[in-house]
Amino acid sequence: MRNNTKVLVVDDNKDMIFALTNVLKPEGYKIATANNGLTALKLARKEHPDAVIMDIRMPEMDGIEAMRQMKEIETNLPIILVTAYGNIETAIQATKLGAYDYIVKPFDNEKIIVTLRNALTELGLKREVETLRADLEKSSPLSELMGSSDKMKRVYDQINSVSPTDFTVILYGETGSGKELVARAIHNQSLRSKGNFVGVDCGAIPETLIESELFGYERGAFTGANKRKEGYFEFASKGTLFMDEIGNLPRNMQSKLLRVLEENCIRRLGGKKSVKIDTRVIVASNEKLENLVDAGKFREDLYYRLNEFAIGIPPLRNRKEDIIYLSKRFLDITNLELKKNVNGFSASAIKCLHNYNWPGNVRELKNVIRRTVLQATDVIGSVNLPNKKSGFNTDPHDTQTRQSFKVEMDINKELSLKDIVKKCVIDIERQLIMNVLKRTGGNKSKAARQLKIDYTTMHLKVKEYCIKIDD
Repeated sequence: MRNNTKVLVVDDNKDMIFALTNVLKPEGYKIATANNGLTALKLARKEHPDAVIMDIRMPEMDGIEAMRQMKEIETNLPIILVTAYGNIETAIQATKLGAYDYIVKPFDNEKIIVTLRNALTELGLKREVETLRADLEKSSPLSELMGSSDKMKRVYDQINSVSPTDFTVILYGETGSGKELVARAIHNQSLRSKGNFVGVDCGAIPETLIESELFGYERGAFTGANKRKEGYFEFASKGTLFMDEIGNLPRNMQSKLLRVLEENCIRRLGGKKSVKIDTRVIVASNEKLENLVDAGKFREDLYYRLNEFAIGIPPLRNRKEDIIYLSKRFLDITNLELKKNVNGFSASAIKCLHNYNWPGNVRELKNVIRRTVLQATDVIGSVNLPNKKSGFNTDPHDTQTRQSFKVEMDINKELSLKDIVKKCVIDIERQLIMNVLKRTGGNKSKAARQLKIDYTTMHLKVKEYCIKIDD
Protein backbone atom coordinates (compact mmCIF):
# COMPACT_ATOMS: atom_id res chain seq x y z
CA MET A 1 0.00 0.00 0.00
CA ARG A 2 2.83 2.39 0.81
CA ASN A 3 3.79 2.79 -2.85
CA ASN A 4 0.40 4.45 -3.43
CA THR A 5 0.37 6.47 -0.18
CA LYS A 6 0.46 10.22 -0.82
CA VAL A 7 1.82 12.57 1.83
CA LEU A 8 1.50 16.33 1.54
CA VAL A 9 4.40 18.23 3.18
CA VAL A 10 3.74 21.91 3.89
CA ASP A 11 6.33 24.40 5.17
CA ASP A 12 7.49 27.86 4.14
CA ASN A 13 11.07 26.79 4.85
CA LYS A 14 12.57 25.15 1.74
CA ASP A 15 15.23 23.41 3.81
CA MET A 16 12.55 21.77 5.98
CA ILE A 17 10.63 20.56 2.91
CA PHE A 18 13.87 19.18 1.46
CA ALA A 19 14.72 17.43 4.74
CA LEU A 20 11.27 15.88 5.22
CA THR A 21 11.13 14.75 1.58
CA ASN A 22 14.52 13.02 1.96
CA VAL A 23 13.31 11.29 5.13
CA LEU A 24 9.98 10.10 3.75
CA LYS A 25 10.77 9.17 0.13
CA PRO A 26 13.05 6.24 1.10
CA GLU A 27 10.10 4.93 3.17
CA GLY A 28 8.16 4.54 -0.08
CA TYR A 29 5.78 7.51 0.18
CA LYS A 30 4.74 9.72 -2.74
CA ILE A 31 5.47 13.30 -1.71
CA ALA A 32 3.66 16.50 -2.73
CA THR A 33 4.84 19.83 -1.33
CA ALA A 34 3.49 23.34 -0.71
CA ASN A 35 5.06 26.44 0.85
CA ASN A 36 1.92 27.94 2.43
CA GLY A 37 -1.49 26.93 3.70
CA LEU A 38 -3.45 28.32 0.76
CA THR A 39 -1.47 26.31 -1.80
CA ALA A 40 -1.70 23.27 0.47
CA LEU A 41 -5.49 23.58 0.60
CA LYS A 42 -5.72 23.67 -3.20
CA LEU A 43 -3.44 20.61 -3.44
CA ALA A 44 -5.52 18.76 -0.85
CA ARG A 45 -8.66 19.33 -2.93
CA LYS A 46 -6.89 18.19 -6.10
CA GLU A 47 -4.56 15.38 -4.96
CA HIS A 48 -6.53 13.91 -2.02
CA PRO A 49 -3.46 13.01 0.08
CA ASP A 50 -3.57 10.20 2.64
CA ALA A 51 -1.77 12.31 5.26
CA VAL A 52 -0.44 15.85 5.77
CA ILE A 53 2.64 17.08 7.64
CA MET A 54 2.31 20.84 8.02
CA ASP A 55 4.03 23.77 9.70
CA ILE A 56 1.83 26.16 11.70
CA ARG A 57 3.36 29.58 11.08
CA MET A 58 3.25 30.35 7.35
CA PRO A 59 2.32 33.29 5.10
CA GLU A 60 -1.05 33.70 3.33
CA MET A 61 -2.77 31.01 5.41
CA ASP A 62 -1.37 29.43 8.56
CA GLY A 63 -1.39 25.72 9.33
CA ILE A 64 -4.27 25.89 11.83
CA GLU A 65 -6.67 27.50 9.35
CA ALA A 66 -5.51 25.24 6.51
CA MET A 67 -6.10 22.19 8.72
CA ARG A 68 -9.59 23.40 9.67
CA GLN A 69 -10.56 23.71 6.00
CA MET A 70 -8.92 20.40 5.05
CA LYS A 71 -10.96 18.67 7.75
CA GLU A 72 -14.12 20.01 6.11
CA ILE A 73 -13.05 18.27 2.90
CA GLU A 74 -11.99 14.97 4.55
CA THR A 75 -12.87 14.46 8.22
CA ASN A 76 -10.55 11.48 8.73
CA LEU A 77 -7.50 13.02 7.03
CA PRO A 78 -4.57 12.63 9.50
CA ILE A 79 -2.73 15.94 9.86
CA ILE A 80 0.53 16.19 11.82
CA LEU A 81 1.37 19.75 12.80
CA VAL A 82 4.96 20.81 13.39
CA THR A 83 6.18 24.09 14.85
CA ALA A 84 9.20 25.77 16.35
CA TYR A 85 6.93 27.79 18.66
CA GLY A 86 5.28 25.20 20.90
CA ASN A 87 2.83 26.28 23.62
CA ILE A 88 -0.11 24.65 25.40
CA GLU A 89 -2.72 27.00 23.90
CA THR A 90 -1.73 26.14 20.34
CA ALA A 91 -1.57 22.44 21.22
CA ILE A 92 -5.12 22.52 22.62
CA GLN A 93 -6.40 24.42 19.59
CA ALA A 94 -4.71 21.95 17.25
CA THR A 95 -6.22 18.99 19.12
CA LYS A 96 -9.64 20.63 19.14
CA LEU A 97 -9.55 21.00 15.37
CA GLY A 98 -8.54 17.38 14.88
CA ALA A 99 -4.74 17.29 14.51
CA TYR A 100 -3.44 13.73 14.74
CA ASP A 101 -0.31 14.92 16.56
CA TYR A 102 1.55 18.10 17.43
CA ILE A 103 5.36 17.97 17.16
CA VAL A 104 7.76 20.70 18.26
CA LYS A 105 10.90 21.40 16.20
CA PRO A 106 13.63 20.28 16.21
CA PHE A 107 12.62 16.61 16.05
CA ASP A 108 14.44 13.45 15.08
CA ASN A 109 13.61 11.65 11.85
CA GLU A 110 12.44 8.51 13.60
CA LYS A 111 9.77 10.50 15.45
CA ILE A 112 8.26 11.71 12.15
CA ILE A 113 8.44 8.24 10.55
CA VAL A 114 6.78 6.48 13.50
CA THR A 115 4.09 9.17 13.94
CA LEU A 116 3.21 9.09 10.24
CA ARG A 117 3.15 5.29 10.21
CA ASN A 118 0.79 5.23 13.22
CA ALA A 119 -1.44 7.90 11.68
CA LEU A 120 -1.80 5.93 8.45
CA THR A 121 -2.47 2.69 10.35
CA GLU A 122 -5.28 4.44 12.24
CA LEU A 123 -6.62 5.86 8.96
CA GLY A 124 -6.64 2.38 7.44
CA LEU A 125 -8.62 1.02 10.38
CA LYS A 126 -11.12 3.87 10.16
CA ARG A 127 -11.63 3.20 6.45
CA GLU A 128 -12.12 -0.52 7.09
CA VAL A 129 -14.68 0.21 9.80
CA GLU A 130 -16.52 2.70 7.58
CA THR A 131 -16.59 0.22 4.70
CA LEU A 132 -17.91 -2.55 6.96
CA ARG A 133 -20.54 -0.27 8.49
CA ALA A 134 -21.63 0.93 5.04
CA ASP A 135 -21.91 -2.66 3.81
CA LEU A 136 -23.94 -3.66 6.88
CA GLU A 137 -26.29 -0.72 6.50
CA LYS A 138 -26.61 -1.12 2.74
CA SER A 139 -27.68 -4.74 3.18
CA SER A 140 -30.31 -3.76 5.79
CA PRO A 141 -33.90 -2.92 4.83
CA LEU A 142 -34.77 0.74 5.42
CA SER A 143 -37.16 -0.24 8.24
CA GLU A 144 -34.22 -1.70 10.19
CA LEU A 145 -32.42 1.66 10.06
CA MET A 146 -35.38 4.00 10.59
CA GLY A 147 -38.11 2.04 12.38
CA SER A 148 -41.23 -0.05 11.77
CA SER A 149 -43.93 2.06 13.44
CA ASP A 150 -47.19 2.91 11.65
CA LYS A 151 -45.92 6.46 11.07
CA MET A 152 -42.81 5.16 9.33
CA LYS A 153 -44.83 2.64 7.32
CA ARG A 154 -46.70 5.58 5.83
CA VAL A 155 -43.32 7.10 4.86
CA TYR A 156 -42.31 3.81 3.20
CA ASP A 157 -45.58 3.79 1.23
CA GLN A 158 -44.77 7.29 -0.06
CA ILE A 159 -41.25 6.15 -1.02
CA ASN A 160 -42.68 3.21 -2.95
CA SER A 161 -45.11 5.52 -4.76
CA VAL A 162 -42.62 8.16 -5.90
CA SER A 163 -39.51 6.02 -6.55
CA PRO A 164 -40.46 4.76 -10.05
CA THR A 165 -41.16 8.33 -11.24
CA ASP A 166 -38.82 11.20 -12.06
CA PHE A 167 -40.62 13.59 -9.72
CA THR A 168 -38.55 16.13 -7.85
CA VAL A 169 -39.00 15.38 -4.13
CA ILE A 170 -38.79 17.55 -1.02
CA LEU A 171 -37.93 15.72 2.20
CA TYR A 172 -38.87 17.44 5.46
CA GLY A 173 -37.43 16.34 8.77
CA GLU A 174 -35.40 17.45 11.76
CA THR A 175 -31.64 17.07 11.96
CA GLY A 176 -30.72 13.39 12.19
CA SER A 177 -34.15 12.09 11.21
CA GLY A 178 -32.84 10.10 8.24
CA LYS A 179 -33.52 12.32 5.23
CA GLU A 180 -30.48 11.02 3.32
CA LEU A 181 -31.49 7.41 4.00
CA VAL A 182 -34.91 8.15 2.49
CA ALA A 183 -33.28 9.86 -0.51
CA ARG A 184 -31.04 6.83 -1.06
CA ALA A 185 -34.02 4.50 -0.79
CA ILE A 186 -35.89 6.48 -3.47
CA HIS A 187 -32.80 6.30 -5.71
CA ASN A 188 -32.22 2.58 -5.12
CA GLN A 189 -35.84 1.74 -5.99
CA SER A 190 -35.88 3.94 -9.08
CA LEU A 191 -34.98 3.26 -12.71
CA ARG A 192 -31.84 5.35 -12.04
CA SER A 193 -30.46 2.94 -9.44
CA LYS A 194 -27.49 2.00 -11.65
CA GLY A 195 -26.47 5.66 -11.88
CA ASN A 196 -24.65 7.68 -9.24
CA PHE A 197 -26.28 8.89 -6.04
CA VAL A 198 -24.55 12.15 -5.11
CA GLY A 199 -25.22 13.91 -1.81
CA VAL A 200 -24.32 17.54 -1.17
CA ASP A 201 -24.89 19.62 1.96
CA CYS A 202 -25.77 23.12 0.73
CA GLY A 203 -25.02 24.61 4.14
CA ALA A 204 -21.51 23.18 4.32
CA ILE A 205 -20.09 24.62 1.09
CA PRO A 206 -18.72 28.18 1.25
CA GLU A 207 -20.76 30.61 -0.86
CA THR A 208 -17.70 31.39 -2.99
CA LEU A 209 -17.32 27.73 -4.02
CA ILE A 210 -20.87 26.47 -4.37
CA GLU A 211 -21.32 27.34 -8.06
CA SER A 212 -18.14 25.53 -9.12
CA GLU A 213 -19.02 22.55 -6.89
CA LEU A 214 -22.53 22.19 -8.33
CA PHE A 215 -21.84 23.01 -11.99
CA GLY A 216 -18.10 22.37 -12.35
CA TYR A 217 -15.60 24.65 -14.06
CA GLU A 218 -13.49 24.97 -17.20
CA ARG A 219 -9.73 25.17 -17.29
CA GLY A 220 -8.61 28.73 -16.53
CA ALA A 221 -11.91 29.72 -14.91
CA PHE A 222 -9.97 30.94 -11.88
CA THR A 223 -6.48 30.78 -10.40
CA GLY A 224 -5.59 27.13 -9.82
CA ALA A 225 -8.17 25.75 -12.30
CA ASN A 226 -5.60 23.78 -14.30
CA LYS A 227 -8.07 21.41 -15.89
CA ARG A 228 -11.79 20.98 -16.45
CA LYS A 229 -13.76 19.56 -13.51
CA GLU A 230 -17.27 18.12 -13.54
CA GLY A 231 -19.68 19.40 -10.90
CA TYR A 232 -22.18 17.43 -8.84
CA PHE A 233 -24.95 17.80 -11.45
CA GLU A 234 -22.84 16.21 -14.20
CA PHE A 235 -21.51 13.50 -11.92
CA ALA A 236 -25.09 12.60 -10.95
CA SER A 237 -26.37 12.58 -14.57
CA LYS A 238 -28.42 9.40 -15.20
CA GLY A 239 -28.64 9.19 -11.42
CA THR A 240 -29.82 11.28 -8.45
CA LEU A 241 -28.52 14.47 -6.83
CA PHE A 242 -29.53 14.88 -3.19
CA MET A 243 -29.31 18.50 -2.01
CA ASP A 244 -29.54 18.64 1.79
CA GLU A 245 -30.27 21.89 3.65
CA ILE A 246 -31.64 23.44 0.44
CA GLY A 247 -32.88 26.43 2.44
CA ASN A 248 -29.25 27.52 2.89
CA LEU A 249 -28.69 27.87 -0.86
CA PRO A 250 -27.76 31.52 -1.61
CA ARG A 251 -30.42 33.54 -3.48
CA ASN A 252 -28.27 33.98 -6.60
CA MET A 253 -27.78 30.21 -6.79
CA GLN A 254 -31.52 29.60 -6.35
CA SER A 255 -32.22 31.31 -9.66
CA LYS A 256 -29.50 29.24 -11.37
CA LEU A 257 -30.91 26.04 -9.87
CA LEU A 258 -34.37 26.93 -11.16
CA ARG A 259 -32.95 27.39 -14.68
CA VAL A 260 -31.20 24.01 -14.50
CA LEU A 261 -34.41 22.27 -13.42
CA GLU A 262 -36.38 23.94 -16.20
CA GLU A 263 -33.86 23.42 -19.01
CA ASN A 264 -31.98 20.26 -17.91
CA CYS A 265 -28.73 22.02 -18.80
CA ILE A 266 -25.83 23.42 -16.82
CA ARG A 267 -23.03 25.80 -17.73
CA ARG A 268 -19.66 25.21 -16.10
CA LEU A 269 -17.98 28.15 -14.42
CA GLY A 270 -15.91 29.90 -17.11
CA GLY A 271 -17.70 27.97 -19.86
CA LYS A 272 -19.54 29.34 -22.88
CA LYS A 273 -21.58 26.29 -23.87
CA SER A 274 -24.48 24.61 -22.09
CA VAL A 275 -24.06 20.95 -21.14
CA LYS A 276 -27.09 18.65 -21.28
CA ILE A 277 -27.76 16.65 -18.12
CA ASP A 278 -30.27 14.00 -17.03
CA THR A 279 -30.29 14.32 -13.25
CA ARG A 280 -33.11 13.67 -10.80
CA VAL A 281 -33.10 16.10 -7.89
CA ILE A 282 -34.19 15.35 -4.32
CA VAL A 283 -33.91 18.17 -1.79
CA ALA A 284 -34.22 18.23 1.99
CA SER A 285 -34.91 20.85 4.63
CA ASN A 286 -35.41 20.90 8.38
CA GLU A 287 -37.99 23.67 8.07
CA LYS A 288 -40.90 24.22 5.74
CA LEU A 289 -39.81 25.92 2.51
CA GLU A 290 -43.09 27.84 2.33
CA ASN A 291 -42.10 29.51 5.61
CA LEU A 292 -38.78 30.53 4.04
CA VAL A 293 -40.70 31.86 1.03
CA ASP A 294 -42.88 33.96 3.34
CA ALA A 295 -39.75 35.26 5.07
CA GLY A 296 -38.21 36.28 1.75
CA LYS A 297 -35.34 33.78 2.08
CA PHE A 298 -36.40 31.36 -0.67
CA ARG A 299 -37.67 31.97 -4.19
CA GLU A 300 -41.36 31.22 -4.59
CA ASP A 301 -40.98 30.00 -8.19
CA LEU A 302 -38.21 27.58 -7.18
CA TYR A 303 -40.33 26.27 -4.32
CA TYR A 304 -43.23 25.49 -6.69
CA ARG A 305 -40.83 23.79 -9.12
CA LEU A 306 -39.36 21.59 -6.39
CA ASN A 307 -42.66 20.76 -4.73
CA GLU A 308 -43.79 17.98 -7.06
CA PHE A 309 -43.88 15.52 -4.17
CA ALA A 310 -43.13 15.98 -0.46
CA ILE A 311 -42.41 13.49 2.31
CA GLY A 312 -42.36 14.42 5.99
CA ILE A 313 -40.21 12.24 8.28
CA PRO A 314 -41.59 12.22 11.86
CA PRO A 315 -39.12 12.92 14.71
CA LEU A 316 -38.12 9.96 16.87
CA ARG A 317 -39.83 11.40 19.97
CA ASN A 318 -43.19 11.12 18.16
CA ARG A 319 -42.76 7.41 17.46
CA LYS A 320 -41.50 6.02 20.75
CA GLU A 321 -42.18 2.44 19.67
CA ASP A 322 -39.24 2.69 17.25
CA ILE A 323 -36.65 3.62 19.90
CA ILE A 324 -36.04 0.18 21.40
CA TYR A 325 -36.45 -1.55 18.03
CA LEU A 326 -33.75 0.67 16.51
CA SER A 327 -31.54 0.43 19.61
CA LYS A 328 -31.45 -3.34 19.29
CA ARG A 329 -30.78 -3.13 15.56
CA PHE A 330 -27.91 -0.67 16.02
CA LEU A 331 -26.56 -2.90 18.80
CA ASP A 332 -26.49 -5.88 16.40
CA ILE A 333 -24.78 -3.85 13.65
CA THR A 334 -22.17 -2.43 16.05
CA ASN A 335 -21.47 -5.85 17.60
CA LEU A 336 -20.66 -7.17 14.11
CA GLU A 337 -18.62 -4.11 13.23
CA LEU A 338 -16.54 -4.11 16.44
CA LYS A 339 -16.49 -7.91 16.81
CA LYS A 340 -18.06 -7.64 20.27
CA ASN A 341 -20.81 -9.58 22.03
CA VAL A 342 -22.73 -7.08 24.12
CA ASN A 343 -25.91 -8.90 25.20
CA GLY A 344 -28.73 -6.39 25.05
CA PHE A 345 -30.02 -3.79 27.51
CA SER A 346 -31.01 -3.85 31.17
CA ALA A 347 -34.56 -2.82 32.13
CA SER A 348 -33.33 0.54 33.46
CA ALA A 349 -31.39 1.24 30.22
CA ILE A 350 -34.51 0.52 28.15
CA LYS A 351 -36.46 2.93 30.35
CA CYS A 352 -33.81 5.64 29.89
CA LEU A 353 -33.71 5.18 26.14
CA HIS A 354 -37.50 5.27 25.90
CA ASN A 355 -37.93 8.37 28.09
CA TYR A 356 -35.21 10.49 26.48
CA ASN A 357 -36.40 13.13 24.00
CA TRP A 358 -33.81 12.41 21.24
CA PRO A 359 -33.38 15.93 19.80
CA GLY A 360 -30.81 14.51 17.35
CA ASN A 361 -33.27 11.78 16.29
CA VAL A 362 -32.08 8.51 14.70
CA ARG A 363 -28.54 9.82 14.13
CA GLU A 364 -28.17 10.64 17.84
CA LEU A 365 -29.61 7.26 18.89
CA LYS A 366 -27.23 5.45 16.55
CA ASN A 367 -24.21 7.37 17.88
CA VAL A 368 -25.19 6.79 21.51
CA ILE A 369 -25.58 3.03 20.94
CA ARG A 370 -22.27 2.84 19.05
CA ARG A 371 -20.35 4.65 21.81
CA THR A 372 -22.03 2.55 24.49
CA VAL A 373 -21.27 -0.77 22.76
CA LEU A 374 -17.64 0.31 22.35
CA GLN A 375 -17.31 0.81 26.12
CA ALA A 376 -19.63 -1.87 27.52
CA THR A 377 -18.46 -5.38 28.43
CA ASP A 378 -21.69 -7.34 28.84
CA VAL A 379 -25.23 -5.96 29.19
CA ILE A 380 -25.78 -2.25 28.59
CA GLY A 381 -27.15 -0.59 31.70
CA SER A 382 -28.29 2.94 32.40
CA VAL A 383 -24.87 3.80 33.88
CA ASN A 384 -23.32 3.15 30.47
CA LEU A 385 -25.51 5.82 28.87
CA PRO A 386 -24.69 9.55 28.80
CA ASN A 387 -25.12 11.33 32.12
CA LYS A 388 -28.01 13.47 33.38
CA LYS A 389 -26.51 16.63 31.91
CA SER A 390 -27.20 15.12 28.49
CA GLY A 391 -30.86 14.58 29.38
CA PHE A 392 -30.67 10.90 30.40
CA ASN A 393 -31.99 9.93 33.82
CA THR A 394 -29.52 7.20 34.70
CA ASP A 395 -29.91 4.74 37.55
CA PRO A 396 -26.78 4.61 39.76
CA HIS A 397 -28.11 1.45 41.42
CA ASP A 398 -28.28 -0.55 38.21
CA THR A 399 -26.53 -3.66 39.58
CA GLN A 400 -26.56 -5.43 36.21
CA THR A 401 -23.89 -3.14 34.85
CA ARG A 402 -22.20 -1.57 37.89
CA GLN A 403 -19.27 -3.98 37.60
CA SER A 404 -18.77 -3.51 33.86
CA PHE A 405 -18.94 0.27 34.34
CA LYS A 406 -16.14 0.08 36.92
CA VAL A 407 -14.01 -1.90 34.47
CA GLU A 408 -14.59 0.87 31.92
CA MET A 409 -13.43 3.59 34.29
CA ASP A 410 -10.29 1.58 35.07
CA ILE A 411 -9.59 1.25 31.35
CA ASN A 412 -10.22 4.95 30.79
CA LYS A 413 -7.58 5.78 33.40
CA GLU A 414 -5.04 4.37 30.95
CA LEU A 415 -5.91 6.88 28.23
CA SER A 416 -3.05 8.95 26.90
CA LEU A 417 -2.89 12.65 27.68
CA LYS A 418 -3.67 13.42 24.02
CA ASP A 419 -6.87 11.31 24.16
CA ILE A 420 -7.96 12.84 27.47
CA VAL A 421 -7.41 16.38 26.17
CA LYS A 422 -9.28 15.54 22.95
CA LYS A 423 -12.30 14.19 24.86
CA CYS A 424 -12.39 17.16 27.25
CA VAL A 425 -12.13 19.64 24.38
CA ILE A 426 -15.00 17.96 22.50
CA ASP A 427 -17.23 18.01 25.59
CA ILE A 428 -16.42 21.66 26.32
CA GLU A 429 -16.89 22.70 22.69
CA ARG A 430 -20.31 21.05 22.45
CA GLN A 431 -21.52 22.67 25.67
CA LEU A 432 -20.18 26.09 24.63
CA ILE A 433 -21.91 25.93 21.24
CA MET A 434 -25.18 24.89 22.91
CA ASN A 435 -24.94 27.79 25.38
CA VAL A 436 -24.28 30.39 22.68
CA LEU A 437 -27.08 29.04 20.47
CA LYS A 438 -29.46 29.25 23.41
CA ARG A 439 -28.37 32.84 24.05
CA THR A 440 -28.91 33.77 20.38
CA GLY A 441 -32.30 32.08 20.16
CA GLY A 442 -30.98 29.35 17.88
CA ASN A 443 -29.57 31.78 15.30
CA LYS A 444 -26.52 29.99 13.88
CA SER A 445 -25.19 33.07 12.09
CA LYS A 446 -25.19 35.17 15.28
CA ALA A 447 -23.72 32.29 17.28
CA ALA A 448 -20.93 31.85 14.72
CA ARG A 449 -20.06 35.55 14.93
CA GLN A 450 -19.96 35.44 18.75
CA LEU A 451 -17.69 32.39 18.67
CA LYS A 452 -15.54 33.99 15.94
CA ILE A 453 -15.96 31.07 13.54
CA ASP A 454 -17.52 31.05 10.07
CA TYR A 455 -21.06 29.86 9.38
CA THR A 456 -19.91 26.68 7.62
CA THR A 457 -17.96 25.54 10.69
CA MET A 458 -20.93 26.31 12.95
CA HIS A 459 -23.26 24.36 10.65
CA LEU A 460 -20.94 21.32 10.62
CA LYS A 461 -20.47 21.39 14.41
CA VAL A 462 -24.24 21.53 15.04
CA LYS A 463 -24.63 18.53 12.76
CA GLU A 464 -21.65 16.63 14.22
CA TYR A 465 -22.83 17.04 17.81
CA CYS A 466 -26.54 16.45 16.99
CA ILE A 467 -27.44 19.76 18.61
CA LYS A 468 -31.17 20.46 18.46
CA ILE A 469 -32.08 24.08 17.64
CA ASP A 470 -35.53 24.93 18.91
CA ASP A 471 -37.74 26.85 16.53
